Amino acid sequence: MPNKVQLLKLIINIVVLGALLFISQQAGAEDWYPVRGGITFGISGITLLEQQKSFQDFLIVHDNKKNQGRLAIISIKDKNKVEYFPLSWQSNTELPIDLEAITSVPGKTNSNFIALSSSGKAYYIKLKRSNQTISVLSEFNLPGIVQGSNFEAFGLQYLDGKLVAIWAHRGEGEQPARVYWGVLDLVKSQVKLIGSANLKVPFPSGNVRHVSDIKVDPVGIVYISSANDPGDDGPFQSAVYVAGYLGLYGNKIVWQQNPQFVPLYRSESHKIEGIELIPGNQGGVIVGTDDENFGAYVYILGGR
Repeated sequence: MPNKVQLLKLIINIVVLGALLFISQQAGAEDWYPVRGGITFGISGITLLEQQKSFQDFLIVHDNKKNQGRLAIISIKDKNKVEYFPLSWQSNTELPIDLEAITSVPGKTNSNFIALSSSGKAYYIKLKRSNQTISVLSEFNLPGIVQGSNFEAFGLQYLDGKLVAIWAHRGEGEQPARVYWGVLDLVKSQVKLIGSANLKVPFPSGNVRHVSDIKVDPVGIVYISSANDPGDDGPFQSAVYVAGYLGLYGNKIVWQQNPQFVPLYRSESHKIEGIELIPGNQGGVIVGTDDENFGAYVYILGGR
């Protein structure tokens, strides 16, 4: 019988192989869809709102720092048209600075979300689609923040009844990313830190941000994006990986990092800063870009 570590490695290998076979089916027909042009419309995080046969809606965040947009809804219709709908932040609260990640809160009917700024400040927010506004339910800081950290990734998932959070300092060049995981208590608005680990990807190289976004699926498989950012005019490079596995054994959350990082997808022209997992027969992995002066694009890996 395999031990737990061997079993976790087997799970990761199976997921990587399946993803490679899945994505290879559409590798020859790559369609990037423009969202908005200009540096203030870059996508720094993305999460699924709703999907139907004829459309898919997503909530996105922008990493703006001045009096500019922070969140928007994008709607992809018939896989060839993207509509953009800006959202208003709650009027009696300060605008967040440099939002870098967004994830839905599982079980909250796609209306409640956690948005994260680069400083490690998290915003528990509610979307009101009827009037296109965002209300702030609470604010809190991530635990164990090290000076100089720059967070670009945050994901949530219920695993064996616990609301598990995973987030990452992006790293840069030879400095590895730092992946953290813990348990989120929404009532207390706090995260209990469980552990952390360094992570470096083989591609891109150079001025690479080893983790530019992160998501975890319902069985604990963790996906990341990585991106090269040489400046506002590029040229950019990006990749998507299965980074590892989060599992709950007894009362302990175990992180098994992938021993070999295999690019599930790579781009030689875009800076991927947002990823989301889309279930179902119309699904795949959607990636959103912050291409600085060139604006934002989205692409669905494996989608039809």
